[in-house]
This record gives sequence, structure tokens and C-alpha cells, in this order.
Amino acid sequence: MGIFSAINTSATGLTAERLRMDVIAKNIANVNTTRTENGLPYRRQVVVFEENCNNKTFSGFLSNESRKLFHKEGGVKVKGIMDDKSPFRRTFDPGHPDADQDGYVLMPNVDTVIEMVNMISATRAYEANVTALNATKDMAVKALEIGRA
Repeated sequence: MGIFSAINTSATGLTAERLRMDVIAKNIANVNTTRTENGLPYRRQVVVFEENCNNKTFSGFLSNESRKLFHKEGGVKVKGIMDDKSPFRRTFDPGHPDADQDGYVLMPNVDTVIEMVNMISATRAYEANVTALNATKDMAVKALEIGRA
């Protein structure tokens, strides 16, 4: 793996984790949103990652051509932002404008504790990518210093 491939891999991780943190922040911001454009409560969103590689088979990876492609395209990419299909929470609040005839309100399927744990995980992954990027940069600097001596 070359220096630029390692930098690219870390950069894709940074970009992906940043998007993940943005989606988590959006989930937390909408924890009490009982009505969206479609008339339903806010539905939690989840970022789905996938490997950023054209060659998904083991035998394809062993060929020389696929190794060249793999080194050009490493890291991770966002497959999509999916809606969490878990059911909405029901809360008894008869005075709420969105309450049904029994006094229950459908609340978003966002759990703040889970979102905070996911935010910590995304932050740690982001920090790990920064550390890997800095290590790669330091190796490149040390390699250049060898040439000066």
C-alpha cells in the first residue's frame, strides 16, 4: 500500500464518520418532532457504510489487475442513509395537539442514550482516522529526511 493510498483510505473514513455524526445530530435534534411533512413523527436515520472496492471476490483480489484497482480505491463509502423501521413510541399526553382520541401521541423512534453512544463511537472512529492520517504523514516526512542525509 502506498502513501497516497493510505491517505485516501483515512480521508474516506473521515468523510464517512463526519456524515455519520451529522445524521446522529439530526436524530437528536428531532427527538421530540411529532409531525413531519408526511404527517408522521420523525423517523430515526442510520448511515450504512460499505467497502470502497470494485473487486468483491477473493480470487479477483489475488490477480494483479485487481490489486492495482484496490490500491486506487480503498477505504469506505456511504452506501446510503436508511430509515430505522422500528416502531414509534407511544406516550400518554392528552393535552398534546397530536394526541389521538385516547390521549396518546406517537413520538419519534429516537433514543437519546443510543444516539449519544453512537456519537461517541463515531467520534472515536473519526479520531482513529485522524491518527492514521497523521502517522502516514509522519512516515512520509521521515522518508524525505532519509533522502537529505
